[in-house]
Parts: sequence; structure tokens; C-alpha cells
Amino acid sequence: MKLESLREGFEAFLDSVAEGWRHLRESASQALTRFRPGKDTQLPAPAEVDDPFYLPTRGWAMLGGEVFEDDKRLVVRLETPGLEKEDIAIEVEGDRLVVSGEKRFAREGTEGRWRVMQCAYGSFRRIVPLPVPVVPDAAKATYRNGVLRIELPKLNPGKPQAKTIKVE
Repeated sequence: MKLESLREGFEAFLDSVAEGWRHLRESASQALTRFRPGKDTQLPAPAEVDDPFYLPTRGWAMLGGEVFEDDKRLVVRLETPGLEKEDIAIEVEGDRLVVSGEKRFAREGTEGRWRVMQCAYGSFRRIVPLPVPVVPDAAKATYRNGVLRIELPKLNPGKPQAKTIKVE
């Protein structure tokens, strides 16, 4: 009896881990963003960093986001810490919002060593699918505390549509 109970508990644990992994993979896949260092990024050379996983040409970061819809607008919020608002570009391309920019490395001093390098630096491009048509010329954007907020008026105002799909 104890062995059966232990087996059921272990299977429930594995199911929970698998479900969590699926959720993470599905929800975070669009937020995972590649940063490509350029000449202005000013990253330290590999010889200046003790972190064995440091590769200055391979920077990835999570730029988490949210999309909110009401009767009149879509609001997109992206977490983009460490940027200056002047380094952010926003475009609407069809049914996609494209946010791009560059995060530059800031040196602490002329002497010393970097022990850990886990932040991503360089240029990036994050694409957010837009669920409804918007009016790009009337959009507004603000940047505060590392959060970029973009308000996009809807082309056809109205309540968010819920769609029922018939199972055949």
C-alpha cells in the first residue's frame, strides 16, 4: 500500500513539473529576446571576466510583457530595465508592435574584475502580436521605472470579442 501511494505521489509530482514547464515555455517563449552587441555596446573583453559562461556575443534576456484591451484601446507594457528612453524605437508593422533598442554596458571603474556577467547588452527587437487593428498615428508611449507603456487606440472601438467555437 505504501509503495502504491509513493508511486502515485511521484507521478503527481512529475505531472506538476511537466505542466509548469509547458506553461513557462508557452508564456515565456515570446518574451525571450536576443541581444546582439555592437560597437557602441562597450562590453568587457572575455579576459576581463571570470564567469565561465560569459559570451559577449550571446546575450539573452526576458523582456516580460502584458497586453490589456478595453473598449477603446490596447495597452502594451514591456519590462525593459536598464535602457534610456532615447534608446527605444517603437513601430507598428501590420498586426505587430515592434519594439527595438540598445542597452549599453556601463563600466564601474578602470581596475578590478567582473566575476559574474548575467545581464544582456546590445541591440534587441521584441515583437508583440496585436489582437485587433490599431491607429498607430494616435499611439502614446511612456517609460518609467524600467517599464515601457504603449497605448494604442483601436481602429474599430468596441468591447473585446469573445468567440465561442463549436465542437463538431
